[in-house]
Amino acid sequence: MIDGVLVSVFYLFFCPAHRGARPAQAPPLCPVTPGRPDFFTAVYAVVARIPAGQVATYGLVAFLAGRPRASRIVGCALARAPEGLPCHRVLYRDGGLSPADVFGGTGIQRLLLEGEGVPFLPDGRVDLSRCLWDGGEERSTL
Repeated sequence: MIDGVLVSVFYLFFCPAHRGARPAQAPPLCPVTPGRPDFFTAVYAVVARIPAGQVATYGLVAFLAGRPRASRIVGCALARAPEGLPCHRVLYRDGGLSPADVFGGTGIQRLLLEGEGVPFLPDGRVDLSRCLWDGGEERSTL
């Protein structure tokens, strides 16, 4: 383990061409478990059902996809999501937005959500009390 950390530190600080890249021998950040692509498919099906103007948490998506304790794996699945899936509607449990690099820049997720009418709190988190999707059929947020 120590060797892997040292190699990663070396790549980050001494190889500018590889800055941010992981060494070839390091395990992938988001491995696909053989025989479990069905969970990723279930995650995509749940996320596709989130209506515009509403949001879901990673934990809720994991629960509805059949693995309630797999909220981090939901993040992995969404990192590999097919084009067109409304991943911007999935948030942290406190209404916090995903890191800026996930959507290609600071504020992109917020712009997408604001465009759908999702309300925000003064501290920048989404107001989950007003727009949290319950997993059921579409409903109006008005």
